[in-house]
Amino acid sequence: MEESSELTLSIAHIVQRLKGSHLHSQIERQAKDCLRRSEIKLESLKEDVRSFLNKSGWEKKLQNAVYRELHVQLPLSHPTAPPEQLKEPLAYMRKAQASWEKRVLKSLNSMSTELGVPLARKRPAAEQKELTDKWNEMGTDEADLSRFRPVYALKDFLEVLISLRNSNHGSCEDVSARSHWGLIQVPLNVRDIPQLRQAYSELNLNSGQLGIDDHGHVHPGNYGDQKEDSAAAQQYSRRGCPTGLRADLWALILNSTNQPQDVMHYEQLRAGVIQHDLLVDNLIYKDVKLTASNDDYYFVFEDFLYQVLLCFSRDTAVLEHFKYNSATPPKSYLHGEIKCVVYILIFSGVIPFHGFSMYVAPLCFLYNEPSKLYSVFREMYIRYFFRLHSISSSHSGIVSLCLQFERLLQTHLPQLFYHLRLIGAQPLRIAFKWMVRAFSGYLSTDQLLLLWDRILGYDSLEVVAVLAAAVFAFRAENLMEVTSLASAEAVLADLSTLKVVPLIQIFLFATAI
Repeated sequence: MEESSELTLSIAHIVQRLKGSHLHSQIERQAKDCLRRSEIKLESLKEDVRSFLNKSGWEKKLQNAVYRELHVQLPLSHPTAPPEQLKEPLAYMRKAQASWEKRVLKSLNSMSTELGVPLARKRPAAEQKELTDKWNEMGTDEADLSRFRPVYALKDFLEVLISLRNSNHGSCEDVSARSHWGLIQVPLNVRDIPQLRQAYSELNLNSGQLGIDDHGHVHPGNYGDQKEDSAAAQQYSRRGCPTGLRADLWALILNSTNQPQDVMHYEQLRAGVIQHDLLVDNLIYKDVKLTASNDDYYFVFEDFLYQVLLCFSRDTAVLEHFKYNSATPPKSYLHGEIKCVVYILIFSGVIPFHGFSMYVAPLCFLYNEPSKLYSVFREMYIRYFFRLHSISSSHSGIVSLCLQFERLLQTHLPQLFYHLRLIGAQPLRIAFKWMVRAFSGYLSTDQLLLLWDRILGYDSLEVVAVLAAAVFAFRAENLMEVTSLASAEAVLADLSTLKVVPLIQIFLFATAI
């Protein structure tokens, strides 16, 4: 009975969401127009209209939209619970996230005060014209960014995660002795290797994989079978996407259609960038300069990165994801306005940190049309990437990924884990930066895209933690010889030659636990 109630609530929620969408108005218009067709009979009106919408592809578009909503909606298991509990059920996680947000916001406000740079200002007409003229050549701008610093470093974020404790949880309850070897000390449920083998069964050693069998033509299925079907495309992606089809498959999985209204939305965001200057623009410029611009794979996309990230910072549609994100968007007051709260610090509610631009960089290999690139990145962010820098109990959240990584390594390679811990080289201190970036900037691009195929295919970031553990397993022999954190980091400094799929397969399926 309870399941039936939850299903009813879920359906009602999705219907309500779609009622206000552009797709709903399009389908409604098509349904009305088809009434003039001779094959539509009054006595079978409902069936005939449905048949028409099915044959003309609108029913499939509706299915994809529903599938997308299922991936991003709030959990409905406790419909009477307060909104904050729906977003994050654990009070100590909510408290830690709120405290972290205050710290980041304080850093941003301090920077604004110290540098005398306003959080937001309208650009003078001459500056607007200059930016319009150089929109496609922003990488040539050599502005002095030395005064600006990232709002936080990843090591600061890691220290917060390490300090997480559940005050209601006994020191010995439900936590194995081995968990105390690691840095993460919270009682979350993460999967062990037998459970992972079952969950990722399509990655077993006997299944053909793109990334290994690219020339063997053993990849199951046919892209034609997945065309226009988000669910089928997602299933297909579990064994890797062919290079020539990846862009279309990912867009289909994410239901990123790049319709005229999407192009118009992008152009409106672009106009917003030209009209207003935000303090965080400088953080974006500096991050791109420090990361992607210095990367052998991504430096050629510098202009694209500025365009996408500056537009992203002004997109109030991104605020929607805070309905199911443990975080809350930063707010401020416009000067001169009374009780007029606006998202002025950054209209999307997302404050960029060092390395943020690397979430976009790999997508530049797939999409050369700015509006399409933007649309796919935004959907990737609100489904997956936000979880990598938010404190939550989600199984795809960074806390669970860190715990998953430590548990896998402790169970799979206890001697290595103990050795590294003994010499002051806790594995998580090395692997954390890989996981927060979903390995972007560490793997070669072709291998990174194969990893992200699986993130999309399994609709989970869990595979990122599995790969991090697999990297340590692959370099275990050398790591057992190191005597310091610096030497351990040196052994793991270059991941650009690694092959993602074989590493994950061998770690999960070729070793008896």
